[in-house]
Amino acid sequence: MRALAVDLGSVRIGLATCDAGGVLASPYGVIPATRDRAATRRRLAAIVAEEEIEVVVVGLPLSMDGSSGPAARAARTEASALAQALPVPVVLHDERLTTVTAHRLLAASGVGGRERRRVVDRAAAAVLLQTWLEGGAPMTLIADPDGPPEE
Repeated sequence: MRALAVDLGSVRIGLATCDAGGVLASPYGVIPATRDRAATRRRLAAIVAEEEIEVVVVGLPLSMDGSSGPAARAARTEASALAQALPVPVVLHDERLTTVTAHRLLAASGVGGRERRRVVDRAAAAVLLQTWLEGGAPMTLIADPDGPPEE
C-alpha cells in the first residue's frame, strides 16, 4: 500500500512515502507551509496522483499525556479539509516524539546542526509513517475535525 505521511509544521510540511508493499518509509521532501492552504492541498493532491498514493497519514501532535491542545485541533481540522480535497483516505496518527527521534537519528548518522534543521521535517515524516506502518497501518478515517471526546 503506497502511503504519504504529512507532518504539518508552521514553516515547512514534511513528507514521506513508503514502498508499494507498505514496509519501509522514506523521506520524500518538504513543501512550504503557506497561508494559502488551498494551494497546499492542490500540491498534496498532485503528489498523491504522481506517486500513486493510496492513503495519506497526517501527524497528530498530541500532548505527552495524550490530550489535544491547539496544535492537535489544528491538525484535525487540516486533516478533515484534506479528506475533502483528496481522492484517497486520510487518517491521523500520533506523532509524539517523531521530531525528537528524527533529530537523534540524523545526529547519529553524522548530519550536522544546520543540515539537520534543513532535513528534519521530512525525516520526522518518515518516522511518523514508519510507526504507522509498524502499528498495523490503522485506517481510522477522518470524520469529525474535533475528534473523539477526551477522557
